[in-house]
Amino acid sequence: MSITQLKNTATLKLEESNPVAVPLGTPVAVASTTSVERDDGVETGVWECTPGRWRRQIVAQEFCHFIQGRCTFTPDDGETLFIEAGDALMLPANSLGIWDIQETVRKTYVLIF
Repeated sequence: MSITQLKNTATLKLEESNPVAVPLGTPVAVASTTSVERDDGVETGVWECTPGRWRRQIVAQEFCHFIQGRCTFTPDDGETLFIEAGDALMLPANSLGIWDIQETVRKTYVLIF
């Protein structure tokens, strides 16, 4: 059994910072991540993103819990979801669409490949 623990996720210092992969306009959002990739097809971590819009390109199934911020996600085949601190989402594999961050977001996440 492999247990992954991320402590103090609201204030955890994040390791990587990069512009989002597929931005839609300005400002270009910058995402920061600290993650643990396991050998069982699971990745978990803490992710933070500044305001901006971009296309979601992740094909993995994802569960995420929002710690801070405010945003929307509009799936290609669905209605806009309004998301704020305290909310949780389960995104099925191949959930493509548009993220729009209005207020810097921080979330914990689990990706299942």
